[in-house]
Amino acid sequence: MNPKVDWFFNKSTKWQEEYEKLRMIALDCGLTEELKWGCPCYTFQKSNIVLIHGFKEYCAFLFFKGALLNDAEGILIQQTKDVQSARQIRFSNILEIVEMESILKAYIHEAIEVEKAGLKVELKTTAEFIIPDEFQSKLDHIPALKAAFDALTPGRQRGYLFHFSQPKLGKTREARVEKYIPQILSGKGLDDE
Repeated sequence: MNPKVDWFFNKSTKWQEEYEKLRMIALDCGLTEELKWGCPCYTFQKSNIVLIHGFKEYCAFLFFKGALLNDAEGILIQQTKDVQSARQIRFSNILEIVEMESILKAYIHEAIEVEKAGLKVELKTTAEFIIPDEFQSKLDHIPALKAAFDALTPGRQRGYLFHFSQPKLGKTREARVEKYIPQILSGKGLDDE
């Protein structure tokens, strides 16, 4: 147990008992406990294996390379269609976790083996993401914007494309594009200061 992570488990939450059980399961598998993104994260030789997090309706184990796991039990969930690598196992009560303890440990051990083998998830390239018409039009008509966008890292490019594609209404997409043109021209990503 890492004392830096204790605050997460000591705060009173809806999932306190479930979190404690998930913690014990992860630690029983010989993983190192760290605090990342404000959540308990369990690593093997500095590589992220599984994270504990909670939401209104459920708490979960998040496997960073869950897409590479066998999922013999059919319990891994892809949060959204845009999540490429991570997969969750969701719980709504402590009994579910207790009943699945041996299965959860087996999944963790498989995730460790995936890491030991050096397996990587084949991520979609930026070229495979759809460029919304509203943004493509700006790229076509503002050469400096195209040059600045092309100079961004692939992750920053994907962040913008995802953000611009989200709204259903064209005028909302257009407003998002307009808002972020100065940021792109400055060579910054969506969340950069």
